[in-house]
Amino acid sequence: MWGRVWGFLYSKYFRFWLKWILRLLTGKCELQRVLGGAAAGARRTLSVGNAGAGQGRDSLGGGVLRNAVHVEEAEVEKCVRDIMKEKKVEQKDIGFKTNLHISLLQISGYKKLYLNVENLRKVPYDSENEEHEEQLIELWNLLMPHENLKARISKQWCDIGFQGDDPKTDFRGMGLLGLVNLVYFSKHYTNEARQILSRSNHPKLGYSYAIVGINLTEMAYSLLKNGALKAHLYNLVSGLPQMEHFHEFYCYLVYEFDKFWFEEEPESIMHFNQYREKFHEKVKGLLLDCNVVLTLQD
Repeated sequence: MWGRVWGFLYSKYFRFWLKWILRLLTGKCELQRVLGGAAAGARRTLSVGNAGAGQGRDSLGGGVLRNAVHVEEAEVEKCVRDIMKEKKVEQKDIGFKTNLHISLLQISGYKKLYLNVENLRKVPYDSENEEHEEQLIELWNLLMPHENLKARISKQWCDIGFQGDDPKTDFRGMGLLGLVNLVYFSKHYTNEARQILSRSNHPKLGYSYAIVGINLTEMAYSLLKNGALKAHLYNLVSGLPQMEHFHEFYCYLVYEFDKFWFEEEPESIMHFNQYREKFHEKVKGLLLDCNVVLTLQD
């Protein structure tokens, strides 16, 4: 009860006067102190994002910041000027201007990245689309360079972990995004992809490489959608996160899941969902760290 009373009194009365005293002593508004005190990356940008979600005119950035965290990239520059004007920050404070600009770009870029990923996920695999077919054949050639694909519809697809004779049916859940992820990993980490494919054929601990890869696309997508990738991406990219950065996170998941699977030594593939969820929880735990960066390159 006393905690609720204190919270009410602090938010309604004491916080205003505390902010006023601190501004008087430091000559800086609360937003200036946050941007100047927080380390670059997730700590700083998450603070700005949380400030933008505040309520009332006495919130960290006021109404202008609440609007700013929802704007497009092209509007960021104007928003920075408006915030500086509202908070009475001098234009010569280049550090404040630069830090705020970067944070707003990261926030805007995260939202744009999600929309781009979602749009790719919504594209169904179309066997009549030449580009789709070329990517599928490219996947085969990257993973099986010494074996020719004898026909487009073939049991050979099972050799790289698809369920049936025609891989297009396996892309229903994640659409073209699932294929693009598989091709990206195979193209940029070819040796690792071939090694993992070989390991996936283990007589006891084997799993369907392509199917698991598409399943991990769903995991990466869901983590992006619910905001769990914010700290990772804000630490990784000083500006606008791009589709490439999403693909790189996917590559991390594929590589780490394979290690996790063999370390856990499941009784059989029938326990896949149980271990998949355990791996998912592990990754979510890592992403809670404000300093997190999860890439295969590191």
